[in-house]
Amino acid sequence: MKQADYKATLSFSNGSPSVDLPVFQGTIGPDVVDIRKLYAQTGLFTYDPGFLSTAATQSAITYIDGDKGELLYRGYPIEQLAVNADFIETAYLLLYGELPTPAQKAEFDERVTKHTMVHEQMQFFLRGFRRDAHPMAVLTGLVGGLSAFYHDNTDINNLEHRDISAIRLIAKLPTLVAMAYKYSIGQPFIYPRNDLSYSGNFLRMMFANPAEEYVVNPVIERALDRIFILHADHEQNASTSTVRLAGSSGTNPFAAIAAGVACLWGPAHGGANEAALNMLYQLQEAGGVEKIGDFIKQVKDKISGIKLMGFGHRVYKNYDPRAKLMQETTNEVLTALGLEKDPLFALAKKLEQIALEDDYFVQRKLYPNVDFYSGIVQRAIGIPVSLFTAIFALARTVGWIAQLNELIGDPEYKIGRPRQLFTGATRRDVKPIDQR
Repeated sequence: MKQADYKATLSFSNGSPSVDLPVFQGTIGPDVVDIRKLYAQTGLFTYDPGFLSTAATQSAITYIDGDKGELLYRGYPIEQLAVNADFIETAYLLLYGELPTPAQKAEFDERVTKHTMVHEQMQFFLRGFRRDAHPMAVLTGLVGGLSAFYHDNTDINNLEHRDISAIRLIAKLPTLVAMAYKYSIGQPFIYPRNDLSYSGNFLRMMFANPAEEYVVNPVIERALDRIFILHADHEQNASTSTVRLAGSSGTNPFAAIAAGVACLWGPAHGGANEAALNMLYQLQEAGGVEKIGDFIKQVKDKISGIKLMGFGHRVYKNYDPRAKLMQETTNEVLTALGLEKDPLFALAKKLEQIALEDDYFVQRKLYPNVDFYSGIVQRAIGIPVSLFTAIFALARTVGWIAQLNELIGDPEYKIGRPRQLFTGATRRDVKPIDQR
């Protein structure tokens, strides 16, 4: 970042002297007012619930322009990456800043592939959970538990340790998610195979069993790879900020990523695609396409409390750039699997049509978002709804690691310590219990 050629001046109506504050500029996006010395100069803090107007860090990884509907990974538009690159290339880009050459990709791919196995004792850890435990509860424990198996490579100040931890996390997340799924349905775990792609390997670990081999469908393989790309990073969102805040304490990468998994579990964040598909299930049970009209009326009625899940986005004030790509992928998958006339998917398409044409939704820019389409694709593939958020975590892990490494390498890095506007009781004395 560079300092702007102008300053911001903070003035007060109570007679206190005004204060000049430096302004910094990034390569693109809004300038920021530097308030690091505000408390020392004025005795005041800023108040910004949710940090909606606060830049907590400088970053060169991901940029979002919500008004334009633009998402860039290291400067590359997401729509170009999703068409011209695979997830392994995208992961390399996020971690190291540039797209790999063929030789670099081959080396990186091999490193990831050779680390997809997990320690056999992880099975015993997994078996301590109930069979009906939510996959995110299981995954939070498994990811945090990795630090017990690789405790000799968890020095975050050691670049080599950070690099091998990154490779291990990217490689082992598909294995752990697949193990959590197999455990929940009572099937034996399927070991990874080194001759398959990242996405193909995950599909096989999910759906193969000792009695019947799973043949990877290239359409499904590419669809899942695209889901991974589109969810790989999304700037300073809740889970990414959680990873950064946890990492700022100096904790090991596995613990920091486990914190991100826990945060992602929330329905307002990573659980959005699960919520969108559950909405479709409920609408299907209520009467399906014939009841869409009644459902839309309820959505428009603010008193009803009924929400249209999977539409609109907190950041994008225009069309979610990832949604168009997932819309194409959704149609490809449904066609490849012969599911175009499936009642649930027909319902989804009708709901999509209404949202894109109805003035109420168009004026409010409540367009279908990536969660709406990715939920449909995953359901078509055969992935249970309860596993959707775990797959989101699988994809987002590479972004979390890139953000964590950037934080640790930042010369201004320090432990996070948000302030507060205290509204509780003022100082008071404790009376003995017989006088209260």
